[in-house]
Formats: sequence, C-alpha cells, structure tokens
Amino acid sequence: MTNTLPEHVRTILFNRVPEVTIAFWVIKILSTTTGETFADYLNADLGLGLQITTYIMGALLIASLIAQFATRRYTSGVYWTVVVLVSVVGTLVTDNLTDVAGVPLWASTILFSALLAVTFGIWFYRERTLSIHTIFSRRREAFYWVAILFTFALGTAAGDLITEGLGLGYLVGVILFTSLIGVIAVARFVFNANAVACFWAAYILTRPLGASIGDLLSQAPADGGLGLGTTVTSVVFLVAIVGFAAFLGIRVKRQRQEAVIASPIAEPVAA
Repeated sequence: MTNTLPEHVRTILFNRVPEVTIAFWVIKILSTTTGETFADYLNADLGLGLQITTYIMGALLIASLIAQFATRRYTSGVYWTVVVLVSVVGTLVTDNLTDVAGVPLWASTILFSALLAVTFGIWFYRERTLSIHTIFSRRREAFYWVAILFTFALGTAAGDLITEGLGLGYLVGVILFTSLIGVIAVARFVFNANAVACFWAAYILTRPLGASIGDLLSQAPADGGLGLGTTVTSVVFLVAIVGFAAFLGIRVKRQRQEAVIASPIAEPVAA
C-alpha cells in the first residue's frame, strides 16, 4: 500500500531518519560536541581509561541500535540517542587508533575516507541512491548507520589533524569548518549543486566543527580553550539536544497526523 502514496507522504510516514531541517543541523552539531566532550569526560576526568570507556559506550551503542532497528519509523528520542552514542564511539575509535595503536592522524584520515567511500560505493550499487529521504528498509538503514559511524571517525581524525596536529588551535578550527560548511550551503542553494553530495559533505564537516566547539569550550585556557570543563559542556549540550529532539518529535507527530488526513489511503500511524 505504501507504494501508492505520494512520495512526500511516504517520506513523512515511513522514513526511518528525520527530515533535514535547521533543527536537524543544530542537533547534529550539538551531538558531535557532546561526543567529543563526553568521551573526554569518561576517559580522563572520570578516570575510566580509553579501553573501558570504549567497551561501555560500544555496548550502549549496540543496545541503542537494536532499539532503533526495532522501530517502524523515525522516532526522535531513539534516533538521536543513537547519533549521540555514534558520536562518542566514533571519537573513541579514532582515539584508540591514535593513542593506543600509534596510527598518525593523517593515516586515520585517509583510512576512514577510504572506508566511507567504499560504504557509499556499495550502498549506491545495491540501492541506486544515497538519499536519506528514502530510508524505508532496514538494509538501507544499515548502510546509513555504517556511513554515519565512518563520518564521525573521519571527522574526528581530520579535525584533530587540523586543530592539534597542525597546531592551528580550536578557534581557528571553528572558523575554518564553519566557513567550509558555508561554502557547501552556497554551492547548494545558489549554484544548485547536487543535494545528496552537499548533504554528506556538510554532515562530515559538522563532526570536526562540533569537536572544535567542544574543545574550545571545555579545554583549559593554557591549551587554547575557555576552561568550562567537559562536565559543564557535556551537560549543557545534552540538555539542548533533549530540547531540540523533543521539538522535532512533536513536529513530526503533527506532520504524520496531517499526512494521514490528507491521504485517506494511508494506514493509521502511531506517533
């Protein structure tokens, strides 16, 4: 029955990921910032160490993914929980490669770029699209989450390479990555560049942007930060994420109700 519905109605009712709006990008950046600061908090401030932190957050990510795949369609709280945990785990993956395995940041950047490219290649070969507006099946969603994990790991490696490896500092990182996202926005909305390519390019860049913001706020002034600490930064951003996610949840519920009313052939959809 879903194939008989108009495309925009199918997207509203059955897509397994959220609509790309300003609120989406705000939560994405907040999530990446939280991933950076919360990983540092557990690892260093709480004293769990990199290995134990990785095991704990990896287990939580698996549990959240199970919950996500058990849903029938996009559910705001479950989805954004997964994003925050992917952000943390993506940070930890890069940190393990750098701090434990001794892999240089430039090598990690190349590695994750290659893995992401392979993921996109297989995804497109199997599904003939990389659009996030048609994530109706669990196979497409599996490709989506693998790609998301690699974007976070790549963004962490590239961001650390630029802000720390090259010594440019966190403030320069914030300005640089914000400017690059601005260039992508101009390419999309002024020059009508490919929407899917622009989305994924911006998605990758929000990771180092969020990480740079997190480090700028949390790190000590001697290290180029503002000294708010990882605890304060993580809590503030988590509260903001909850607020925006709740807003999106209410908005999506209203859109689904309107879509059902406008399309009588659509099956009833629970919020």
